[in-house]
Amino acid sequence: MSIENDLGNKSCEPCRGQVLLLASSEYVKLQAKLHPDWALDSAGKSLTRKFIYKGFAKAVYTANLAAFLAGQQGHHPDVSFGWGYCTVTFTTHDIDGLSENDFICAAKFDRMVAG
Repeated sequence: MSIENDLGNKSCEPCRGQVLLLASSEYVKLQAKLHPDWALDSAGKSLTRKFIYKGFAKAVYTANLAAFLAGQQGHHPDVSFGWGYCTVTFTTHDIDGLSENDFICAAKFDRMVAG
């Protein structure tokens, strides 16, 4: 994969309701570039990855990584966590669906949690 096609090397574009809603054929292609644990919801409006742990601290650390990335990229996921789990969901609220920004952030998050 060339650097130009690597989602993790891109940055989110400011939204302001003007980013494009992706066609389902496009988000399937982009999802293939992510960790296989990312799942699209049945309506194709969000992208979710659930992490399972044997305690609370790693769930909190994962949620904090998601918050750090959100601040860095200006694109904010829905995050839930508790004892033994953290769930991160990307969607572009302004367009009520998926934009390239969601996949860029998911790819960046994959890199963060891999190390």
